[in-house]
Amino acid sequence: MKSEAQTSKIPLVAILRGVAPGRVVEVGNVLYDAGFRTIEVPLNSPEPFASIAALAACGRADWTIGAGTVLSVDDVRRTQEAGGRLVVAPNCDPDVIRCALQLGLQVLPGFATATEAFAAIGAGAKQLKLFPASTYGAQHLQSLRAVLPRAVGVFPVGGIGANNIAEWLAAGAAGFGFGSELFRPEYALAEIAQRAAALVQAARGIGP
Repeated sequence: MKSEAQTSKIPLVAILRGVAPGRVVEVGNVLYDAGFRTIEVPLNSPEPFASIAALAACGRADWTIGAGTVLSVDDVRRTQEAGGRLVVAPNCDPDVIRCALQLGLQVLPGFATATEAFAAIGAGAKQLKLFPASTYGAQHLQSLRAVLPRAVGVFPVGGIGANNIAEWLAAGAAGFGFGSELFRPEYALAEIAQRAAALVQAARGIGP
């Protein structure tokens, strides 16, 4: 995946689960200002393809917009049609991975075990999403890194906050995805901005 913030070379993905199309651009602008350069709209959000299209229409060349909770090839195609360039899944589905790559999209399939990781790599994935990360812990990632190809980046997602980013980086994380730690529909813009700033600062290694 691309380098995210101008302030950090560690890729950070904002997961806007539950965001509504009428609010997505203002939330996206706050995240952009904080340094996030990748935004994921999970497909179990209200009218997710409308939100993806609204963000894509902003036309920022250094912004990667995409869909999360992508479970089918049809979802992949609809993501591309909406202007998305990234497909994120909670699971390892080789058909989803191959379809995304064939359409020229970035893909981040979910995995928990070495078996799932190598199935995703075999289908062409170059980055993997360890999910849910908090269930397995940083030591799980550290052990997996001993056998995974060095070129394959692992993004822990789920339960990662400013207070434990350093631990995961030490275990071999290449980047992170942030969900409720960063956004919930009830959060005000000021709170989203504060949470985003804390996460970016922690990723830079200068504390929460």
